[in-house]
Amino acid sequence: MTDSSSLPGAVARRDVLRALLAGGMAASAGGILVHPAYAAAAAQPRRGGRMTIATQSSSNADTLDPAKAALSTDYLRVHMFYNGLTTLDASLAPQMVLAEEIATDDAITWTVTLRKDIVFHDGKPLTAADVAYSLNRHNIPSVGSKASSVAQQFESVKATGPLSVEIVLKGANADLPVILATPHFVIVKDGTTRFDTAIGTGAFLCREFTPGVRTVGVRNPGYWKPGLPYLDEIALFGIPDEPARVNALLSGDVDWINEVNPRSARRLREDPRTALLEAKSSLYTDLVIRKDLGIGRHPDFTLGMKYLIDREQVKRAAFRGYAVLGNDQPIAPNNRFYFAGLPQRPYDPERARFHLKRAGALDLELPVVCSVAATGSVDMAMLLQQSAFKAGLKLKVKRVSADGYWSNHWMKSPMGFGNVNPRPSADMVFTQFYKSDAPWNGSAWKNERFDQLLVLARAETDDARRKQMYADMQVLVHQHCGIGIPVFITILEGINKRIKGASSHPLGSFMGYNCPEQVWVDA
Repeated sequence: MTDSSSLPGAVARRDVLRALLAGGMAASAGGILVHPAYAAAAAQPRRGGRMTIATQSSSNADTLDPAKAALSTDYLRVHMFYNGLTTLDASLAPQMVLAEEIATDDAITWTVTLRKDIVFHDGKPLTAADVAYSLNRHNIPSVGSKASSVAQQFESVKATGPLSVEIVLKGANADLPVILATPHFVIVKDGTTRFDTAIGTGAFLCREFTPGVRTVGVRNPGYWKPGLPYLDEIALFGIPDEPARVNALLSGDVDWINEVNPRSARRLREDPRTALLEAKSSLYTDLVIRKDLGIGRHPDFTLGMKYLIDREQVKRAAFRGYAVLGNDQPIAPNNRFYFAGLPQRPYDPERARFHLKRAGALDLELPVVCSVAATGSVDMAMLLQQSAFKAGLKLKVKRVSADGYWSNHWMKSPMGFGNVNPRPSADMVFTQFYKSDAPWNGSAWKNERFDQLLVLARAETDDARRKQMYADMQVLVHQHCGIGIPVFITILEGINKRIKGASSHPLGSFMGYNCPEQVWVDA
Protein backbone atom coordinates (compact mmCIF):
# COMPACT_ATOMS: atom_id res chain seq x y z
CA MET A 1 0.00 0.00 0.00
CA THR A 2 1.02 3.65 -0.28
CA ASP A 3 2.62 4.91 2.93
CA SER A 4 1.80 8.59 3.43
CA SER A 5 5.02 9.07 5.38
CA SER A 6 7.00 8.46 2.21
CA LEU A 7 5.24 11.19 0.23
CA PRO A 8 6.95 14.56 -0.26
CA GLY A 9 6.20 17.06 2.48
CA ALA A 10 4.78 19.60 0.04
CA VAL A 11 2.09 17.25 -1.29
CA ALA A 12 -1.41 18.62 -0.70
CA ARG A 13 -3.79 16.77 1.60
CA ARG A 14 -6.05 16.09 -1.40
CA ASP A 15 -3.16 14.26 -3.09
CA VAL A 16 -2.41 12.27 0.07
CA LEU A 17 -6.03 11.16 0.25
CA ARG A 18 -6.03 10.27 -3.42
CA ALA A 19 -2.92 8.16 -2.82
CA LEU A 20 -4.66 6.44 0.08
CA LEU A 21 -7.75 5.81 -2.04
CA ALA A 22 -5.69 4.44 -4.88
CA GLY A 23 -3.48 2.14 -2.84
CA GLY A 24 -4.36 2.11 0.83
CA MET A 25 -7.74 0.40 0.46
CA ALA A 26 -6.46 -2.46 -1.57
CA ALA A 27 -6.25 -5.78 0.25
CA SER A 28 -4.78 -9.05 -0.81
CA ALA A 29 -7.17 -11.29 -2.65
CA GLY A 30 -4.93 -14.16 -1.53
CA GLY A 31 -5.88 -17.73 -2.08
CA ILE A 32 -8.01 -17.31 -5.21
CA LEU A 33 -7.94 -20.60 -7.07
CA VAL A 34 -9.58 -21.88 -10.21
CA HIS A 35 -9.43 -25.47 -11.44
CA PRO A 36 -6.39 -25.52 -13.80
CA ALA A 37 -8.24 -27.17 -16.68
CA TYR A 38 -10.92 -24.54 -16.47
CA ALA A 39 -8.49 -21.63 -16.16
CA ALA A 40 -6.58 -22.82 -19.21
CA ALA A 41 -9.70 -22.87 -21.34
CA ALA A 42 -9.56 -19.19 -22.23
CA ALA A 43 -11.88 -18.00 -24.96
CA GLN A 44 -12.90 -14.80 -26.69
CA PRO A 45 -16.12 -13.32 -25.31
CA ARG A 46 -19.20 -14.35 -27.25
CA ARG A 47 -22.59 -12.67 -27.28
CA GLY A 48 -25.78 -14.62 -26.73
CA GLY A 49 -26.93 -17.53 -24.65
CA ARG A 50 -28.64 -18.09 -21.31
CA MET A 51 -27.17 -18.76 -17.88
CA THR A 52 -29.03 -20.32 -14.98
CA ILE A 53 -27.89 -19.72 -11.40
CA ALA A 54 -29.05 -21.60 -8.32
CA THR A 55 -28.27 -20.01 -4.96
CA GLN A 56 -28.62 -21.43 -1.48
CA SER A 57 -31.72 -19.55 -0.41
CA SER A 58 -34.92 -17.88 -1.48
CA SER A 59 -38.05 -16.83 0.37
CA ASN A 60 -41.02 -14.52 0.30
CA ALA A 61 -38.64 -11.87 1.68
CA ASP A 62 -36.71 -11.77 -1.62
CA THR A 63 -36.47 -8.17 -2.73
CA LEU A 64 -35.60 -5.87 -5.62
CA ASP A 65 -35.11 -2.99 -3.19
CA PRO A 66 -31.33 -2.61 -2.74
CA ALA A 67 -31.81 -1.06 0.69
CA LYS A 68 -33.47 -4.24 1.96
CA ALA A 69 -30.97 -6.69 0.42
CA ALA A 70 -29.95 -9.19 3.07
CA LEU A 71 -28.60 -12.34 1.41
CA SER A 72 -26.21 -13.29 -1.37
CA THR A 73 -29.23 -13.98 -3.62
CA ASP A 74 -30.39 -10.39 -3.10
CA TYR A 75 -26.91 -9.02 -3.76
CA LEU A 76 -26.67 -10.91 -7.06
CA ARG A 77 -30.15 -9.75 -8.05
CA VAL A 78 -29.23 -6.14 -7.25
CA HIS A 79 -26.20 -6.26 -9.53
CA MET A 80 -28.23 -7.67 -12.41
CA PHE A 81 -30.43 -4.59 -12.59
CA TYR A 82 -28.60 -1.66 -10.97
CA ASN A 83 -25.19 0.01 -10.95
CA GLY A 84 -23.35 1.57 -8.05
CA LEU A 85 -21.19 4.64 -8.04
CA THR A 86 -18.15 2.41 -7.52
CA THR A 87 -17.23 -1.27 -7.51
CA LEU A 88 -14.40 -3.26 -5.96
CA ASP A 89 -11.94 -5.22 -8.07
CA ALA A 90 -10.38 -8.55 -7.09
CA SER A 91 -7.81 -6.76 -4.93
CA LEU A 92 -10.63 -4.89 -3.14
CA ALA A 93 -9.59 -1.54 -4.60
CA PRO A 94 -12.47 0.81 -5.54
CA GLN A 95 -13.05 1.46 -9.23
CA MET A 96 -15.39 4.06 -10.73
CA VAL A 97 -18.73 2.93 -12.24
CA LEU A 98 -21.53 5.53 -12.44
CA ALA A 99 -19.14 8.00 -10.83
CA GLU A 100 -16.58 9.48 -13.16
CA GLU A 101 -14.65 10.92 -10.22
CA ILE A 102 -14.92 11.05 -6.43
CA ALA A 103 -12.77 13.71 -4.78
CA THR A 104 -12.21 15.14 -1.31
CA ASP A 105 -9.86 17.45 0.57
CA ASP A 106 -10.55 16.23 4.09
CA ALA A 107 -12.40 12.86 3.86
CA ILE A 108 -15.50 14.66 5.20
CA THR A 109 -16.83 16.64 2.22
CA TRP A 110 -16.83 14.64 -1.00
CA THR A 111 -17.71 15.65 -4.56
CA VAL A 112 -19.07 12.97 -6.88
CA THR A 113 -19.04 13.71 -10.60
CA LEU A 114 -21.31 11.40 -12.60
CA ARG A 115 -20.77 9.99 -16.07
CA LYS A 116 -22.73 11.59 -18.88
CA ASP A 117 -25.40 10.03 -21.09
CA ILE A 118 -26.43 7.15 -18.82
CA VAL A 119 -30.11 6.26 -18.81
CA PHE A 120 -32.38 4.09 -16.70
CA HIS A 121 -34.22 1.13 -18.19
CA ASP A 122 -37.26 3.33 -18.89
CA GLY A 123 -35.20 5.92 -20.77
CA LYS A 124 -34.90 8.52 -17.98
CA PRO A 125 -31.40 10.09 -17.88
CA LEU A 126 -29.35 9.50 -14.73
CA THR A 127 -28.92 12.72 -12.74
CA ALA A 128 -27.51 13.83 -9.43
CA ALA A 129 -31.05 13.85 -7.99
CA ASP A 130 -31.21 10.06 -8.41
CA VAL A 131 -27.98 9.63 -6.48
CA ALA A 132 -29.05 11.95 -3.67
CA TYR A 133 -32.39 10.17 -3.36
CA SER A 134 -30.79 6.70 -3.40
CA LEU A 135 -28.32 7.52 -0.63
CA ASN A 136 -30.65 9.60 1.52
CA ARG A 137 -33.42 6.97 1.65
CA HIS A 138 -31.20 4.73 3.81
CA ASN A 139 -31.72 7.19 6.65
CA ILE A 140 -35.53 7.13 6.39
CA PRO A 141 -36.74 4.78 9.16
CA SER A 142 -39.77 3.57 7.20
CA VAL A 143 -37.49 2.28 4.42
CA GLY A 144 -35.98 -0.29 6.78
CA SER A 145 -32.56 -0.16 5.15
CA LYS A 146 -30.13 -2.91 6.08
CA ALA A 147 -27.35 -0.36 5.59
CA SER A 148 -28.83 2.27 7.90
CA SER A 149 -26.02 1.89 10.44
CA VAL A 150 -23.53 2.75 7.68
CA ALA A 151 -25.66 5.51 6.17
CA GLN A 152 -25.85 7.24 9.54
CA GLN A 153 -22.44 8.63 8.64
CA PHE A 154 -24.08 10.84 5.99
CA GLU A 155 -24.65 14.35 7.35
CA SER A 156 -26.09 15.42 4.01
CA VAL A 157 -26.27 14.24 0.41
CA LYS A 158 -27.42 16.78 -2.15
CA ALA A 159 -27.28 17.51 -5.86
CA THR A 160 -25.11 20.53 -6.61
CA GLY A 161 -25.56 20.30 -10.37
CA PRO A 162 -27.14 18.00 -12.97
CA LEU A 163 -24.24 15.53 -12.66
CA SER A 164 -22.61 16.67 -9.41
CA VAL A 165 -23.34 15.41 -5.89
CA GLU A 166 -21.96 16.64 -2.58
CA ILE A 167 -21.71 14.11 0.25
CA VAL A 168 -20.90 15.52 3.67
CA LEU A 169 -20.04 13.01 6.38
CA LYS A 170 -20.52 13.49 10.12
CA GLY A 171 -16.90 12.54 10.57
CA ALA A 172 -13.95 11.79 8.33
CA ASN A 173 -13.98 8.41 6.59
CA ALA A 174 -11.42 7.70 3.89
CA ASP A 175 -13.30 4.47 3.08
CA LEU A 176 -16.30 6.20 1.47
CA PRO A 177 -15.59 4.95 -2.09
CA VAL A 178 -15.42 1.42 -0.65
CA ILE A 179 -18.71 1.89 1.19
CA LEU A 180 -20.41 3.12 -1.97
CA ALA A 181 -19.46 -0.13 -3.73
CA THR A 182 -21.70 -2.27 -1.52
CA PRO A 183 -24.94 -3.61 -3.05
CA HIS A 184 -27.19 -1.55 -0.80
CA PHE A 185 -25.89 1.71 -2.23
CA VAL A 186 -26.59 1.09 -5.91
CA ILE A 187 -28.60 3.84 -7.58
CA VAL A 188 -32.36 3.78 -8.06
CA LYS A 189 -34.59 6.38 -9.72
CA ASP A 190 -35.46 9.50 -7.79
CA GLY A 191 -38.77 8.99 -5.98
CA THR A 192 -38.96 5.20 -6.35
CA THR A 193 -41.05 3.65 -3.57
CA ARG A 194 -42.31 0.44 -5.21
CA PHE A 195 -39.99 -2.41 -6.11
CA ASP A 196 -42.26 -4.98 -7.72
CA THR A 197 -39.90 -4.58 -10.67
CA ALA A 198 -36.43 -3.06 -11.03
CA ILE A 199 -35.78 0.14 -12.99
CA GLY A 200 -32.05 0.65 -12.81
CA THR A 201 -29.13 1.42 -15.10
CA GLY A 202 -27.76 -2.13 -15.01
CA ALA A 203 -26.85 -4.64 -17.70
CA PHE A 204 -30.16 -6.52 -17.51
CA LEU A 205 -33.83 -5.64 -17.63
CA CYS A 206 -36.15 -7.31 -15.14
CA ARG A 207 -38.50 -9.58 -17.08
CA GLU A 208 -39.76 -11.61 -14.12
CA PHE A 209 -39.54 -11.37 -10.35
CA THR A 210 -41.49 -13.72 -8.10
CA PRO A 211 -40.25 -13.70 -4.47
CA GLY A 212 -39.34 -17.17 -3.32
CA VAL A 213 -39.59 -18.54 -6.86
CA ARG A 214 -37.28 -17.00 -9.44
CA THR A 215 -35.89 -13.90 -11.11
CA VAL A 216 -35.28 -13.54 -14.84
CA GLY A 217 -33.21 -10.79 -16.42
CA VAL A 218 -32.79 -10.11 -20.15
CA ARG A 219 -30.11 -8.12 -21.92
CA ASN A 220 -30.40 -4.34 -21.67
CA PRO A 221 -29.90 -3.30 -25.33
CA GLY A 222 -29.17 0.26 -24.26
CA TYR A 223 -26.56 -0.57 -21.64
CA TRP A 224 -24.01 2.19 -21.34
CA LYS A 225 -20.95 -0.08 -21.32
CA PRO A 226 -20.07 -0.83 -24.96
CA GLY A 227 -20.39 -4.50 -25.93
CA LEU A 228 -21.85 -5.59 -22.58
CA PRO A 229 -23.49 -7.71 -21.37
CA TYR A 230 -22.59 -10.82 -23.32
CA LEU A 231 -25.52 -12.95 -22.18
CA ASP A 232 -29.05 -12.70 -23.54
CA GLU A 233 -30.67 -13.88 -20.33
CA ILE A 234 -30.02 -14.88 -16.72
CA ALA A 235 -32.40 -16.96 -14.61
CA LEU A 236 -31.88 -16.93 -10.85
CA PHE A 237 -33.62 -19.09 -8.24
CA GLY A 238 -32.94 -20.87 -4.97
CA ILE A 239 -32.26 -24.53 -4.20
CA PRO A 240 -31.77 -24.57 -0.40
CA ASP A 241 -30.68 -28.24 -0.27
CA GLU A 242 -26.98 -28.40 -1.12
CA PRO A 243 -26.93 -31.98 -2.50
CA ALA A 244 -29.85 -31.07 -4.76
CA ARG A 245 -28.01 -27.93 -5.85
CA VAL A 246 -24.88 -29.95 -6.71
CA ASN A 247 -26.90 -32.59 -8.57
CA ALA A 248 -28.61 -29.84 -10.57
CA LEU A 249 -25.19 -28.59 -11.68
CA LEU A 250 -23.85 -32.05 -12.48
CA SER A 251 -26.95 -32.89 -14.52
CA GLY A 252 -26.66 -29.66 -16.50
CA ASP A 253 -29.92 -28.19 -15.23
CA VAL A 254 -28.09 -25.16 -13.83
CA ASP A 255 -24.80 -23.50 -14.76
CA TRP A 256 -23.51 -21.99 -11.52
CA ILE A 257 -24.07 -22.71 -7.83
CA ASN A 258 -22.72 -21.25 -4.61
CA GLU A 259 -22.40 -22.53 -1.05
CA VAL A 260 -20.82 -25.80 -2.16
CA ASN A 261 -20.25 -28.13 0.79
CA PRO A 262 -16.63 -29.27 0.99
CA ARG A 263 -17.93 -32.85 0.88
CA SER A 264 -19.03 -32.16 -2.69
CA ALA A 265 -15.75 -30.59 -3.83
CA ARG A 266 -14.22 -33.80 -5.15
CA ARG A 267 -17.28 -34.62 -7.28
CA LEU A 268 -17.10 -31.22 -8.96
CA ARG A 269 -13.33 -31.39 -9.50
CA GLU A 270 -13.54 -34.83 -11.10
CA ASP A 271 -16.54 -34.26 -13.37
CA PRO A 272 -15.28 -33.26 -16.84
CA ARG A 273 -18.17 -30.80 -17.33
CA THR A 274 -17.76 -28.79 -14.13
CA ALA A 275 -15.10 -26.79 -12.28
CA LEU A 276 -14.61 -25.85 -8.65
CA LEU A 277 -13.90 -22.22 -7.79
CA GLU A 278 -12.39 -21.51 -4.40
CA ALA A 279 -11.20 -18.39 -2.60
CA LYS A 280 -10.04 -17.71 0.93
CA SER A 281 -12.24 -15.01 2.35
CA SER A 282 -13.64 -13.30 5.43
CA LEU A 283 -16.85 -15.37 5.23
CA TYR A 284 -17.82 -16.89 8.56
CA THR A 285 -20.62 -18.78 10.25
CA ASP A 286 -20.85 -17.66 13.86
CA LEU A 287 -22.37 -18.95 17.05
CA VAL A 288 -24.75 -16.18 18.14
CA ILE A 289 -25.70 -15.84 21.81
CA ARG A 290 -28.18 -13.08 22.57
CA LYS A 291 -26.80 -10.88 25.34
CA ASP A 292 -30.28 -9.56 26.12
CA LEU A 293 -32.17 -12.86 26.48
CA GLY A 294 -32.22 -15.48 29.23
CA ILE A 295 -28.95 -16.97 30.35
CA GLY A 296 -27.10 -15.15 27.57
CA ARG A 297 -27.17 -12.09 29.82
CA HIS A 298 -24.58 -13.78 32.05
CA PRO A 299 -21.05 -13.06 30.75
CA ASP A 300 -19.74 -16.39 32.05
CA PHE A 301 -22.20 -18.27 29.86
CA THR A 302 -20.90 -16.63 26.68
CA LEU A 303 -17.31 -17.24 27.69
CA GLY A 304 -18.02 -20.86 28.58
CA MET A 305 -19.64 -21.52 25.21
CA LYS A 306 -16.62 -20.08 23.39
CA TYR A 307 -14.32 -22.52 25.21
CA LEU A 308 -16.54 -25.36 23.95
CA ILE A 309 -15.74 -24.59 20.31
CA ASP A 310 -13.24 -27.12 18.97
CA ARG A 311 -11.99 -25.03 16.07
CA GLU A 312 -9.66 -27.63 14.58
CA GLN A 313 -12.49 -30.15 14.56
CA VAL A 314 -14.86 -27.64 12.98
CA LYS A 315 -12.30 -26.95 10.24
CA ARG A 316 -11.70 -30.64 9.65
CA ALA A 317 -15.19 -32.14 10.07
CA ALA A 318 -17.52 -29.35 8.98
CA PHE A 319 -15.39 -27.86 6.18
CA ARG A 320 -12.97 -30.65 5.17
CA GLY A 321 -10.05 -28.30 5.61
CA TYR A 322 -11.51 -25.58 3.37
CA ALA A 323 -11.24 -22.99 6.13
CA VAL A 324 -8.80 -20.90 8.20
CA LEU A 325 -8.93 -20.99 11.98
CA GLY A 326 -10.79 -18.14 13.65
CA ASN A 327 -10.47 -16.65 17.11
CA ASP A 328 -13.82 -14.95 17.85
CA GLN A 329 -12.61 -11.81 16.08
CA PRO A 330 -14.44 -10.84 12.87
CA ILE A 331 -11.39 -9.65 10.90
CA ALA A 332 -9.85 -12.45 8.84
CA PRO A 333 -6.11 -13.25 8.82
CA ASN A 334 -5.76 -12.10 5.19
CA ASN A 335 -7.02 -8.62 6.11
CA ARG A 336 -4.35 -5.97 6.66
CA PHE A 337 -6.04 -4.94 9.91
CA TYR A 338 -6.13 -8.44 11.40
CA PHE A 339 -4.74 -8.44 14.96
CA ALA A 340 -2.38 -11.42 15.09
CA GLY A 341 -1.34 -10.65 18.67
CA LEU A 342 -4.60 -11.88 20.18
CA PRO A 343 -3.91 -15.21 21.96
CA GLN A 344 -5.78 -18.09 20.37
CA ARG A 345 -8.72 -19.19 22.51
CA PRO A 346 -8.26 -22.92 23.14
CA TYR A 347 -10.78 -25.73 23.17
CA ASP A 348 -11.07 -26.40 26.90
CA PRO A 349 -14.16 -28.27 28.22
CA GLU A 350 -12.94 -28.01 31.83
CA ARG A 351 -12.57 -24.26 31.68
CA ALA A 352 -15.92 -24.11 29.89
CA ARG A 353 -17.51 -26.11 32.72
CA PHE A 354 -16.14 -23.62 35.26
CA HIS A 355 -17.76 -20.65 33.52
CA LEU A 356 -21.00 -22.47 32.71
CA LYS A 357 -21.38 -23.51 36.33
CA ARG A 358 -20.89 -19.91 37.46
CA ALA A 359 -23.62 -18.91 35.02
CA GLY A 360 -25.98 -21.56 36.43
CA ALA A 361 -26.25 -23.29 33.06
CA LEU A 362 -25.35 -26.86 33.98
CA ASP A 363 -28.81 -27.65 35.35
CA LEU A 364 -30.57 -26.47 32.17
CA GLU A 365 -31.37 -28.02 28.80
CA LEU A 366 -30.67 -25.30 26.26
CA PRO A 367 -31.66 -25.26 22.58
CA VAL A 368 -29.25 -24.20 19.85
CA VAL A 369 -30.94 -23.38 16.54
CA CYS A 370 -29.25 -24.27 13.24
CA SER A 371 -30.12 -24.58 9.56
CA VAL A 372 -28.48 -25.36 6.26
CA ALA A 373 -29.19 -21.70 5.48
CA ALA A 374 -26.20 -20.83 7.70
CA THR A 375 -23.32 -22.63 6.04
CA GLY A 376 -21.93 -25.46 8.16
CA SER A 377 -24.10 -24.61 11.16
CA VAL A 378 -25.76 -28.04 11.37
CA ASP A 379 -22.39 -29.78 11.65
CA MET A 380 -21.13 -27.09 14.01
CA ALA A 381 -24.18 -27.50 16.25
CA MET A 382 -23.67 -31.27 16.47
CA LEU A 383 -20.00 -30.82 17.35
CA LEU A 384 -20.91 -28.22 19.95
CA GLN A 385 -23.45 -30.61 21.45
CA GLN A 386 -20.74 -33.27 21.86
CA SER A 387 -18.35 -30.77 23.46
CA ALA A 388 -21.08 -29.53 25.79
CA PHE A 389 -21.73 -33.08 26.99
CA LYS A 390 -18.09 -33.33 28.08
CA ALA A 391 -18.54 -30.15 30.12
CA GLY A 392 -21.80 -31.32 31.71
CA LEU A 393 -24.09 -29.07 29.65
CA LYS A 394 -27.19 -30.39 27.89
CA LEU A 395 -27.57 -28.83 24.48
CA LYS A 396 -30.57 -29.66 22.31
CA VAL A 397 -29.90 -29.18 18.60
CA LYS A 398 -32.95 -27.64 16.96
CA ARG A 399 -32.61 -27.91 13.19
CA VAL A 400 -35.02 -25.72 11.24
CA SER A 401 -35.83 -25.22 7.57
CA ALA A 402 -33.77 -22.92 5.38
CA ASP A 403 -36.98 -21.25 4.22
CA GLY A 404 -37.51 -18.20 6.36
CA TYR A 405 -34.55 -18.95 8.64
CA TRP A 406 -33.13 -15.44 8.43
CA SER A 407 -36.43 -13.70 9.07
CA ASN A 408 -37.85 -16.11 11.68
CA HIS A 409 -34.89 -17.41 13.68
CA TRP A 410 -31.68 -15.42 13.18
CA MET A 411 -31.30 -12.76 15.89
CA LYS A 412 -34.54 -14.00 17.47
CA SER A 413 -33.35 -17.25 19.07
CA PRO A 414 -31.44 -17.03 22.38
CA MET A 415 -28.70 -19.19 20.83
CA GLY A 416 -28.22 -20.07 17.18
CA PHE A 417 -26.04 -19.39 14.17
CA GLY A 418 -25.54 -16.56 11.73
CA ASN A 419 -23.61 -16.31 8.50
CA VAL A 420 -21.72 -13.16 7.54
CA ASN A 421 -20.73 -12.62 3.93
CA PRO A 422 -17.39 -10.95 3.25
CA ARG A 423 -17.30 -7.19 3.64
CA PRO A 424 -14.88 -4.88 1.80
CA SER A 425 -13.48 -3.16 4.89
CA ALA A 426 -13.02 -3.64 8.62
CA ASP A 427 -15.14 -0.57 9.22
CA MET A 428 -18.13 -2.10 7.43
CA VAL A 429 -17.91 -5.38 9.37
CA PHE A 430 -17.79 -3.52 12.67
CA THR A 431 -20.47 -1.00 11.68
CA GLN A 432 -23.02 -3.47 10.36
CA PHE A 433 -22.61 -6.28 12.90
CA TYR A 434 -21.04 -4.97 16.12
CA LYS A 435 -21.99 -1.32 16.57
CA SER A 436 -24.47 -1.01 19.44
CA ASP A 437 -27.37 0.12 17.24
CA ALA A 438 -26.51 -1.92 14.13
CA PRO A 439 -29.55 -3.66 12.60
CA TRP A 440 -27.52 -6.87 12.21
CA ASN A 441 -26.01 -6.84 15.70
CA GLY A 442 -26.89 -10.49 16.14
CA SER A 443 -26.06 -10.83 19.83
CA ALA A 444 -27.44 -7.40 20.81
CA TRP A 445 -24.03 -6.58 22.26
CA LYS A 446 -23.50 -2.99 23.34
CA ASN A 447 -20.13 -1.53 24.19
CA GLU A 448 -19.57 2.22 24.46
CA ARG A 449 -15.80 1.99 24.11
CA PHE A 450 -16.15 -0.06 20.93
CA ASP A 451 -18.52 2.51 19.42
CA GLN A 452 -16.09 5.32 20.24
CA LEU A 453 -13.15 3.53 18.65
CA LEU A 454 -15.22 2.84 15.54
CA VAL A 455 -15.76 6.54 14.94
CA LEU A 456 -12.15 7.46 15.72
CA ALA A 457 -10.74 4.79 13.39
CA ARG A 458 -12.76 6.03 10.42
CA ALA A 459 -11.15 9.45 10.63
CA GLU A 460 -7.63 8.14 11.14
CA THR A 461 -5.48 8.25 8.00
CA ASP A 462 -2.30 7.15 9.82
CA ASP A 463 -2.25 3.43 9.10
CA ALA A 464 -0.40 2.42 12.25
CA ARG A 465 -2.78 4.28 14.58
CA ARG A 466 -5.81 2.97 12.74
CA LYS A 467 -4.47 -0.58 12.94
CA GLN A 468 -4.07 -0.24 16.71
CA MET A 469 -7.65 0.97 17.09
CA TYR A 470 -8.93 -1.98 15.09
CA ALA A 471 -6.79 -4.29 17.22
CA ASP A 472 -8.38 -2.89 20.38
CA MET A 473 -11.83 -3.41 18.86
CA GLN A 474 -11.04 -7.02 18.00
CA VAL A 475 -9.98 -7.63 21.60
CA LEU A 476 -13.28 -6.20 22.86
CA VAL A 477 -15.29 -8.45 20.54
CA HIS A 478 -13.17 -11.48 21.44
CA GLN A 479 -13.57 -10.94 25.17
CA HIS A 480 -17.10 -9.61 25.60
CA CYS A 481 -19.31 -10.04 22.54
CA GLY A 482 -21.84 -12.88 22.28
CA ILE A 483 -20.31 -14.08 19.02
CA GLY A 484 -18.13 -17.14 18.52
CA ILE A 485 -16.22 -17.39 15.22
CA PRO A 486 -14.61 -20.83 14.82
CA VAL A 487 -13.22 -20.46 11.29
CA PHE A 488 -13.18 -18.29 8.19
CA ILE A 489 -14.68 -20.32 5.38
CA THR A 490 -13.09 -20.77 1.99
CA ILE A 491 -15.71 -19.87 -0.61
CA LEU A 492 -16.53 -22.84 -2.84
CA GLU A 493 -18.63 -22.58 -5.99
CA GLY A 494 -19.42 -24.98 -8.78
CA ILE A 495 -19.68 -23.91 -12.40
CA ASN A 496 -20.37 -25.50 -15.76
CA LYS A 497 -17.29 -25.16 -17.95
CA ARG A 498 -19.38 -23.72 -20.75
CA ILE A 499 -19.54 -20.50 -18.71
CA LYS A 500 -16.46 -18.44 -19.52
CA GLY A 501 -14.89 -15.36 -17.96
CA ALA A 502 -15.66 -16.51 -14.41
CA SER A 503 -13.26 -16.29 -11.50
CA SER A 504 -13.34 -16.31 -7.71
CA HIS A 505 -13.54 -13.12 -5.70
CA PRO A 506 -12.64 -12.52 -2.04
CA LEU A 507 -15.89 -10.62 -1.46
CA GLY A 508 -18.16 -13.55 -2.14
CA SER A 509 -19.77 -15.85 -4.63
CA PHE A 510 -20.54 -15.02 -8.26
CA MET A 511 -17.45 -12.83 -8.65
CA GLY A 512 -18.42 -10.70 -5.69
CA TYR A 513 -22.03 -10.73 -7.04
CA ASN A 514 -20.86 -8.86 -10.14
CA CYS A 515 -20.80 -11.74 -12.62
CA PRO A 516 -23.93 -10.90 -14.70
CA GLU A 517 -22.23 -8.48 -17.08
CA GLN A 518 -18.82 -10.17 -17.14
CA VAL A 519 -19.35 -13.79 -18.20
CA TRP A 520 -20.44 -15.45 -21.41
CA VAL A 521 -21.52 -18.85 -22.73
CA ASP A 522 -19.12 -20.84 -24.88
CA ALA A 523 -20.38 -21.94 -28.26
